[in-house]
Amino acid sequence: MDQVIVESFTLDHTKVKAPYVRSCGRITTPKGDLITKFDLRFTQPNQDIMPTGAVHALEHLLAGLMREQITGVVDLSPMGCRTGFYLIKVGEISVDAVKQALKTALKKVLEADEVPAANEIQCGNYRDMSLEQAQHYARQVLEALE
Repeated sequence: MDQVIVESFTLDHTKVKAPYVRSCGRITTPKGDLITKFDLRFTQPNQDIMPTGAVHALEHLLAGLMREQITGVVDLSPMGCRTGFYLIKVGEISVDAVKQALKTALKKVLEADEVPAANEIQCGNYRDMSLEQAQHYARQVLEALE
């Protein structure tokens, strides 16, 4: 049996310098559509792990805010290690364009007074969100990316 290679497992997490945005995957579907994947790393792996309330609130906030900036977003999902997010989109886009979109979105996170869809109808764990923590990490990433 062939061994499956998972891109994120090939990344030496001891050598990365977060925060950053990097392209981490490209596939072409059988019908010829390009799917691109980006690593939106917020914190240094194995050193600063975001609490679930921050990750969950950022996921809700960025789900809409990144779609305002980038067309063709398929998904924005948190990394299991809680150090960042994956952005998946249909089509080509540069790392610089994703970075700029993230910066714009994070500025809007700092202006937010509530987390979207933070209720039992729209979310399966709506109580585990912290706008304050989300804004802390948004501020931290923005300062580093500026």
